[in-house]
Amino acid sequence: MYFKVITETEFFLSMRYVLLIFLTLFSGACNDPHLSLKELNQKLIQISNIEDKYLAKKAADNLWHTLVNNNRIPYTSDSSVIFLYKGDVERVSWNGDFNNWGSNTLIKFEGTQLGNSDIWFYKHTFPSNARLDYKININNIEWVLDPENPFQQWSGFGPNSELRMPDWQEDTIVNSSVNIPKGNISNPITMRSNSLGYDVNFWVYIPYNYESTLQHNVIYVTDGDEYINDDLGSMITVLDNLHFQGKIEPTVAVFISPLDPKNQDLNRRMDEMANNQKFISFFIGELIPRVESGYKVSKKGIDRAILGTSLGGLTATYFGFTRPDIFQKIGIQSPAYWYRDEIFDIVKASNITNTDIFMSVGTIGDNTIDARNMKNLFERKNLRFNYIEVNEGHSWGAWRSQIDDILIQFFGTH
Repeated sequence: MYFKVITETEFFLSMRYVLLIFLTLFSGACNDPHLSLKELNQKLIQISNIEDKYLAKKAADNLWHTLVNNNRIPYTSDSSVIFLYKGDVERVSWNGDFNNWGSNTLIKFEGTQLGNSDIWFYKHTFPSNARLDYKININNIEWVLDPENPFQQWSGFGPNSELRMPDWQEDTIVNSSVNIPKGNISNPITMRSNSLGYDVNFWVYIPYNYESTLQHNVIYVTDGDEYINDDLGSMITVLDNLHFQGKIEPTVAVFISPLDPKNQDLNRRMDEMANNQKFISFFIGELIPRVESGYKVSKKGIDRAILGTSLGGLTATYFGFTRPDIFQKIGIQSPAYWYRDEIFDIVKASNITNTDIFMSVGTIGDNTIDARNMKNLFERKNLRFNYIEVNEGHSWGAWRSQIDDILIQFFGTH
């Protein structure tokens, strides 16, 4: 009988050949676009246990291409998500609404390197209908969009990648249609405010069915430059769609910008929206009379709304509860009550009864606790309000999809 003695090099080459056969079969299994969470976890474990760097990279690449080709990055299934990144780096983390963009050190979304490959991953769970903004941090230095995720949501600081859990559904009311009549949005109007001591820009939206013989509803919107931006609030599109669908009465909208008209890098919102008496004096003594003199809008508080998000939500609450004669409809999105917590005392001391309130907040990385505390205060005062929580963060992705609910509640036709 003849036995061939093989060298150590030949042995490893033969084993690599066997493993390559395995990887060929493994690759075929990876090509399933319906890869289950259990199967994916098994493949991650298998790749982690491959000691040969070449084979580990080969197996990881096969899995990666399958996920990319089937648009499965980040990978989601029910309430589970696996964030993934591919690159020759030293450290990867995912930061977003879910950990206050990395400032919450108790929630670390640190990636784990997949064995000897160049793939990094992190596993987590969220509600199955969650939608969240995030970015990837490379080596504690560079913040990047997820290169394999086609979904993005803009913020006031630019685009973020968007995690869409399986049961989240996009609100089509924010999508523009070329086949419907459009309202008219003015160019920015600059007016000098004696109350504030500086110039202010605002825009006025007129619906397509505006009639000169009617006294129209009117909504005043803080952070108006972002609400009218199609990448952020998309409020003009929502107004057009609702008017065309006959879901709201003809409504005029006034969008006020906190940016200095002469220097767009100067944002005054931190002062203007801090329960600022000068800011409300500007509205009541200057802006509202200017609008009412130029447009057919009702002068009744019941037909006039104030809307804002974050600090604008604080401002809307302050306006509505200090001057209920002026604003009897209050739209509050993710209110930043922490910035001026005396707002709770202001609401407690008020005697209003005829105000119509909408308030919303996210459950993940948003001002949830304060919003719930205010909700409880509204309940104790027997106020009329609608309160919703969504499994999202402090993001325009959440706020823009609520604008139709706010407008229908305030100015609905039924």
